[in-house]
Amino acid sequence: MNVTITMTAPTFSETEVGETVAYALQNGAALAKARRDFFRNSCATFEKKHAMTSDEFWAKFEAGELGDDAEYFDWYAVKRGFDLWNRRYLILAGVRV
Repeated sequence: MNVTITMTAPTFSETEVGETVAYALQNGAALAKARRDFFRNSCATFEKKHAMTSDEFWAKFEAGELGDDAEYFDWYAVKRGFDLWNRRYLILAGVRV
């Protein structure tokens, strides 16, 4: 995939724009990694308590096999957070300028 960057005010050099975009991507990746790691650690707490992986939990929860315990909804939200931030990290970490 190729991405094009268009500047509306052409007063900056292509090098400066490239460096600035690379910096923003690196910072975005670092933030996404930190958030992903937070959610990963939260998933690990649930996994240890319930003796199943978050992927196993997700499948059972989606199939309606676990009931409506409020803690399961918390785990569901944490797993969604992990999946979201993991995808964002992988995207941002994989972009090269």
